[in-house]
Amino acid sequence: MRALSYPLAGAVALLLAAPGPAAADRLVIGGQPVNVSEAPWAVALASRDRFGAARSGQFCGGVLVSRTKVVTAAHCLSHEVLGVDVGEARDLRVIVGRGDLRSGSGAEVALRDTWVNPGFDATTNAGDVAVLTLAEQVPANFPIALAQAGDQAYRPGTPAKVYGWGDMLGNGTYAQTLRAAGVFVLGDVFCEQAYPGGPEGAYRRASMLCAGRPEGGRDACQGDSGGPLVARGKLVGLVSWGSGCAQPGHPGVYTRMSAVAPLVAAHKGGAAPQSASPAVPPVVTPLLPPDVSQPVQQVPTRTQPAPAPEGAGQASAQTGPQLPPRIAPQAAPQPPSRPADGIAPQGTGLPRRGPQ
Repeated sequence: MRALSYPLAGAVALLLAAPGPAAADRLVIGGQPVNVSEAPWAVALASRDRFGAARSGQFCGGVLVSRTKVVTAAHCLSHEVLGVDVGEARDLRVIVGRGDLRSGSGAEVALRDTWVNPGFDATTNAGDVAVLTLAEQVPANFPIALAQAGDQAYRPGTPAKVYGWGDMLGNGTYAQTLRAAGVFVLGDVFCEQAYPGGPEGAYRRASMLCAGRPEGGRDACQGDSGGPLVARGKLVGLVSWGSGCAQPGHPGVYTRMSAVAPLVAAHKGGAAPQSASPAVPPVVTPLLPPDVSQPVQQVPTRTQPAPAPEGAGQASAQTGPQLPPRIAPQAAPQPPSRPADGIAPQGTGLPRRGPQ
């Protein structure tokens, strides 16, 4: 475990609910703005040193699973994303209770420690999970419960919501306020046909979960990596990777929480939040599309790999089925000392981190 030492960021107990999102803010891909008070467990990972001051320095999402623990995607803390080893990102913070990244609401909480899954495979994105320990406690009603193995929340066709501050249109237009998109948990057979291997990536049912709509239109995107996928009031997945954003036949792929729950528990400590916590809002059930758990007949494939962005260095020039996560690229001004990350074009297997 690599320890991080930071000064305290202020009393989290004094958090105030962020105001509702501005009406002018454009919608997430197939989704809509939400008030952070409806999803207090949704947090932002931020570093102004690495990603600039715009949008509070947000580059990935995370989820509160206890009063001092946040789970996120392992790839969010990689050298490829941060430009330095995580221990050298001295201003790394977790933003809690701030729906609008332009505001000063909520709190920016320092980290006491960070653990990145040593079994994470950056080539396949298997085991894409990390646990952050906050320097201060958040209110007791903020965390969300994890859905354990066998929970009905994993059943194909179950309505779910994905939350984040990422790309709203699939073209690098990043949200200023927290958004949510209604999707469905999809069957493993569907996901295996969508991602059979090769440049498109390989879906692994033991450690991954996919969600979206067979016809596309609703999805997480770049900037949403590490953020929550919630079904039946429980955390079922973390945004990890996907081919393009909201493309037909190519749903988003998530870290399956039941697969990594023992790892999270080993580093979480304390009592897990109860699934009946009042902080967990009910999931609005949309109309269920027909045969969401059935395999697709044909899945469009990626015709060419993502172009290497300028200044990306060796990390972006790798060959093979490397799958960059869904992390948000940085809007102007350009962030200091940070190799740029490409925005996923349609039909490209990319992780979903934010602007860089």
